[in-house]
Amino acid sequence: MIVPTETPIQKSTERKEKMTTEKTLSLVRMSDVQFQEVKWLWKPYIPFGKLTIIQGDPGEGKTTFALRLAAACSSGVALPGMEIAEPFNVIYQTAEDGLGDTIKPRLIEAGADESRVINICEDTDPLSLSDERIEQAIRQTNAKLMILDPIQGYIGERIDINRANEIRTVLKKVAAVAEHTGCAIIMVGHLNKAQGSSSAYRGLGSIDFRAAARSVLLVGRIRKEPNVRVIVHDKSSLAPEGKSIAFNLGNEDGFYWLDGYSEISAEELLCGFSAETKTAVAEELIRSMLADGKEVTAEEIFRTAANKNISQRTVNEAKKNITGIKSRKVGKGWAWSIPE
Repeated sequence: MIVPTETPIQKSTERKEKMTTEKTLSLVRMSDVQFQEVKWLWKPYIPFGKLTIIQGDPGEGKTTFALRLAAACSSGVALPGMEIAEPFNVIYQTAEDGLGDTIKPRLIEAGADESRVINICEDTDPLSLSDERIEQAIRQTNAKLMILDPIQGYIGERIDINRANEIRTVLKKVAAVAEHTGCAIIMVGHLNKAQGSSSAYRGLGSIDFRAAARSVLLVGRIRKEPNVRVIVHDKSSLAPEGKSIAFNLGNEDGFYWLDGYSEISAEELLCGFSAETKTAVAEELIRSMLADGKEVTAEEIFRTAANKNISQRTVNEAKKNITGIKSRKVGKGWAWSIPE
C-alpha cells in the first residue's frame, strides 16, 4: 500500500495561503487609539453619540419626560444641573400616540420650538431600528437627539425581542449610527411584570437592550405622593451614576422639577418608595416652628430649611400639604401660622 505524501509544491502553497490569511487580519494597538472625550446632552444621564434607555411602567411619566427633553432641547431650555445650550433639532418617533391630537399639544404645553421637532413619516412604510432612514434623517436635519417611543414598536416585525442573537444585531447597527453621527438616541421602553426582580431584569425583552445602552433611566411613581415621578439613573457606563431627580405631574400646577428625592434607588422606586422625603421633613419643620399658634415669617422658615438643605420650592410644596395653615401680609413679606 502506497501512502500519499505532500509534495514540496503543496507545502509551499499551504504556507502561502496561511501567510495570506494572517496578513488580512486587522489589529489595533491601544497605544494607537486616540483618546475621545465623552460629550453630554445631559451629564451624566444622556451622552451624545450613544444609546440611552428610558423605561418604566405604563402611565408612570416616561413619555412626558421624553417630550420634556425634546422640548427643552428644541428651545434651548437648561436641564437640571446643566447650563443653557443652543437649541437644536430633535427627531421624535412615536408608535403609540397621534402626532396631531397628542404629541403636538404636549410639545406646545412644554414650550417646544415646533419647527425643530421632526418626525420621519411612517404612513406607508413603518420605521425600524435597521432602517437606513434613521441615519439619513439625522444627517439631513443635523439632529442631535432622536427619541423612539416605545422601542418595542421599532424592532421590526421579524425580530423576536427576547432572542439575544437577533436583538444584538439590530442594536449594534443603531448604536453605530449614533456613534457615526454624534446623535444621542433614546429608546423609551416598558417594564416586564417580573415583580421583585432586580431592576436590571425588569426591562421588556432581552437584557441585551440594557447591555447595548450606555445609560439607563428608570421612571416611576412615589406610592404616597401620586403626583411625584422620580427618575433613577439605573446604569451608567461613561460616568458615575447621577443622583435621582423628580418632577411633579398630574395636578393643576402642571410639570415642574422637584427637590428632595435624590437618594432613591431603583429597587426602592420599583417598590413604590414610601420612606420619608424632604417634603415630609419640610412639613415637620413647618409644624414645629408654628407650634402653639406661633406666627413666623416665611423668610425665617425658608432660612431654617435652607440650613437643612431643603429648597424654598420644597417648603412651599410642604406648606400645601398642611391643613389649616394661614398666611398674612407683614411688611414686604408674609407670616405663616396654624391657628389653634
